Amino acid sequence: MVKHIVMWNVVGTIAAEKQRNIQLVRDCFLGLKDSIPGLISMDIGVDVSKVDYACDVVLNSEFESWEALEGYATHPAHLRVRDELSGIRIARHQVDYEVHDARDAMAGAAKT
Repeated sequence: MVKHIVMWNVVGTIAAEKQRNIQLVRDCFLGLKDSIPGLISMDIGVDVSKVDYACDVVLNSEFESWEALEGYATHPAHLRVRDELSGIRIARHQVDYEVHDARDAMAGAAKT
C-alpha cells in the first residue's frame, strides 16, 4: 500500500474567503473517491490549531500500489480538480511512502 499525503495553504484575505476556499478544496477532492482506480481511501482534514506554521488542509490517501498512485496523478478527474483549484492553493507540501505490514515495521524499529 502507498500513502499519499498532501498539505496546502489556500488564499483568503478574510476568514470567510479562506473558509470558502478550504471547503472548495475539500469538496473537490472528496468528489474523487469513487472515480480513481486503485484508490483505497481518502480523507481531507482541515486545520483547527490556527498556529502560524500549520497548513490549512491535508489530503491523506491510500493507494493499492505505486502504479495506482501514478494513475491517479494523470487521471482526468484528478486533472480536472487540479485545474479547478488552480490559484486557490498557494503552498503545497507532499509525502509519498510505502506502507509495509505491521510486522515489518516493528522488526525495523527493533533494529534501531
